Amino acid sequence: MAAVRVEEVLAAAEELEAEKRRSVVVEKELELEFDLGNLLALDRNPPPAAGLRGAGPQREAQLLALARDNTQLLVAQLWELPAERAGGALGPLVARLPEPTFRLPREKPPPRPKPPTRWEQFARLKGIRRRKRTSLVWDEQAKEWRRRWGYQRAGGDPARAWLAEVPAGADPEEDQFARLRREKRERVARNELNRLRNLARAHRAGAAVPAAPLHPTGHQSKEELNHVARVARVSTASLGRFQPRLPKEPAEPPSRSGGRKRRFEPLLGNLAAERSRQLELLKDMGSKKPVLDITRAVNKQLRQEEAEAAAAKGKKQSQRGKRGRRQQRTGRSSKKSAARRQQQRPRGGSTGGSKRKKA
Repeated sequence: MAAVRVEEVLAAAEELEAEKRRSVVVEKELELEFDLGNLLALDRNPPPAAGLRGAGPQREAQLLALARDNTQLLVAQLWELPAERAGGALGPLVARLPEPTFRLPREKPPPRPKPPTRWEQFARLKGIRRRKRTSLVWDEQAKEWRRRWGYQRAGGDPARAWLAEVPAGADPEEDQFARLRREKRERVARNELNRLRNLARAHRAGAAVPAAPLHPTGHQSKEELNHVARVARVSTASLGRFQPRLPKEPAEPPSRSGGRKRRFEPLLGNLAAERSRQLELLKDMGSKKPVLDITRAVNKQLRQEEAEAAAAKGKKQSQRGKRGRRQQRTGRSSKKSAARRQQQRPRGGSTGGSKRKKA
């Protein structure tokens, strides 16, 4: 066994102690700028240019050392913040972060402004300002807080009240309850018409129109339930291929489009095949003669012949109908002329007997 000198052991211990001290003590020429609200540290010290030139293990080591030192300074600043125990005396130690000072950019773009409704345009034109009112009001009859509008509102529905007041100038014989119900139906129909107009206006403006709801309503037919189940199944990336099936459900679930799933060519693959496809496409585009599709041409010719045959058959039937009507007309006219000649014929016999013979 090789002998170990005491000087080497002491040197290794000093290096280990220096490494431990280095793990918590970091010296910088320029102080870092901290934004503890965003857990951000800005280092304005110039990095060593000699160690960051080129690409190699030395450059990676320099970058790791720089990131480690800045992270150590940031953690040291966090330990200086006021801390408390979360969830009691045995909970984890947490620190209260201050308000952020550095403004970070948005991850997503801001939402597009919605087009104003018809009421908003009217209110802007007339200068009407919206006043915020509470949705709950005190109901004197029920002695409780109720909604201002909608179901079980304060005061109840006037159309369902047991007493209706006859307004001044109204017909005393008119049924006021029927009038209130009629006015309510008219208001509901008018609101629905305005809602549909707003949806059509938003659709023309480019806004997205909400799709038909797929949540259960209690009055759905078998076809609607099947549609909802199919939409829920194919709403995954695998089009429902790896979803558990029902006892009587087919093995292959239908896709969203009702056909095969689209397949795309790989981005990195056979370059020769892609080159040949592009050359064929350019050749077809550059040629003056159009590409002849035999199947499409034959189908078009067959459809044209069938259309001509159907038109000729319809023309013959129309001619037969005209000939039959003409024969009926000629038969009726011949009968009328024979009856007219019969009426003009004299009653005494033939025309030759009316002449007198000379004695």
